[in-house]
Amino acid sequence: MRVSRGRFLLGPAGRIWAGWLLAGCVIVVAVLGAAFAGQTRADGFDNAVDSSFVAFFAGHDNLLTWLAFPGTLIPAIVISVAAAVYCLIAGRLSGAVLALTAAPVAAGLDDHLLKPVFDRTYLGSLTFPSGHTTSIVALTAMLAVLLLVPPQRPGRRPGSQPGARPGSRPVRVLVVAVGCAASALVASAVIALRWHYFTDTVAGAAVGVGTVCALALILDAMPVPRRPARP
Repeated sequence: MRVSRGRFLLGPAGRIWAGWLLAGCVIVVAVLGAAFAGQTRADGFDNAVDSSFVAFFAGHDNLLTWLAFPGTLIPAIVISVAAAVYCLIAGRLSGAVLALTAAPVAAGLDDHLLKPVFDRTYLGSLTFPSGHTTSIVALTAMLAVLLLVPPQRPGRRPGSQPGARPGSRPVRVLVVAVGCAASALVASAVIALRWHYFTDTVAGAAVGVGTVCALALILDAMPVPRRPARP
């Protein structure tokens, strides 16, 4: 097995899109955080949206707990390690680093920076952004980068570096689609369980996506080791 740093996670066009997406995510979190900082109860918008989720899932708390499970620690570890092993087998060191850091970095931003700064609470607990939503969305965004964006070798034109075999693309798309569905279910569950407001989940999704974009850009910006010239 040969592991190489010499493959970019994003092509030139991908880095431009990731930069714009990162900026958008930062704006969403900052605007929502400023609007709801210090809030201890739902405003009119959150109350209207949240009540519909609570009413729809009324009496199904056990089901909701299972729906929220993909946003917890154990699934995050399993998915991250599996994705890292996949990248190492494929010889993608940067991909393995992204797989192992996406969810922990996003969760760390939530717990140690954003929640204390914005101090929004629900029934006495800090809620902004939603950690469950952040975790599952970060995992889904990480999988999207690793499975749907062909790795680019330095010095190659976009599209000139072959990715995975064409026949495997439907499977890779399906994996990311499942992640998107799981993200929607986790967000719905934490709202219906009264763990978070709707806007908490929006901010959580922005943190998850933004973290993956930032990490991918940082990893691509790191210098690529050159092979020593053969005599």
